Amino acid sequence: MENTKSSGGIKGLFKSIGTQKLIAVIALVAIYLFFAIASKDFRSWSTLVSIFDMSYYIGFMAIGVTFVIITGGIDLSIGTVCICSGLIGGQLYKMGVPIALCLIITILIGIVFGLLNGLMVSIMKLPAFIATLGTMMVTRGLGSIVTGTQSITYPLRTDPDGWYSSLFRIDVKTANGVMPIPIGIILLIVAAIIMAVILNKTRPGRYILALGSNKEATRLSGVNVVKWETLAYMISGLFAGIAGIAYASTYFTLMPGTGNGFELDAIAGVVIGGTSLSGGVGSVAGTMIGVFIMSVLKTGLPFVGLQPHYQLFITGLVLIVAVYADVRNRKTSR
Repeated sequence: MENTKSSGGIKGLFKSIGTQKLIAVIALVAIYLFFAIASKDFRSWSTLVSIFDMSYYIGFMAIGVTFVIITGGIDLSIGTVCICSGLIGGQLYKMGVPIALCLIITILIGIVFGLLNGLMVSIMKLPAFIATLGTMMVTRGLGSIVTGTQSITYPLRTDPDGWYSSLFRIDVKTANGVMPIPIGIILLIVAAIIMAVILNKTRPGRYILALGSNKEATRLSGVNVVKWETLAYMISGLFAGIAGIAYASTYFTLMPGTGNGFELDAIAGVVIGGTSLSGGVGSVAGTMIGVFIMSVLKTGLPFVGLQPHYQLFITGLVLIVAVYADVRNRKTSR
């Protein structure tokens, strides 16, 4: 495959990526310290657990959508697919289906919607923005239709079928009461490591990166671009389904018609972590840094007295700044 960039440009791009990751780490530490200084209540174990709890569903969605963004695409449906998958799985449990099978079906539903997104983008040639926006609306409505607009409650940790939630948190009895241990962070890190290896060390990962760098050159080199572009969206759907399980295991109750907005947190985390919206550049490790920045922000803002509408406003600003930094890095690397 012909290299479309000069060696100097590539070196400059790698340098800018490393710089952006370093800035992201510094920003994460600074934001955490700011909230810790501003509010003594923030400096508690329960707050740290809340940060981890939020990082699960945002993190899984972000890992998946990293692959899509690297191809130069976008997936706006991950938030509603996350909730829709969880709602359908919960409705099946309500109908008597074993919880283990419900969790599997939840993930499969995410994969199916990822496949549909991939086919619309790669074969039907729909713009990714329009295709996934349509899927966002479809899944938002489907969750309400399946559940009859009723909220779905998953089994609690104290229930016999609540074992699945122990994958993300366990309660340890201490002299002062019960102490929650957020073991789900282990699952998130393991998933991130596996997907980082797939992205950087395997043929599918290299092809997905190549699609974002130069899709036409990749096609001319004999690579099946339809196959690998579709795979990227299927990975996004897979992790949206897993995010649905993570959300249910943390909050237990899912509301129909929700989930839109989750994708902004995930995409912001991806871009903050150094993945370019232009495609061809990105890393799962950087995504994880961005995810924790978003989790700390969303958890910490209420501690300084900001209401949800202010939180959404600040999230939007963070996304704009992250995209602007990406654009600047791309220009300076040319």
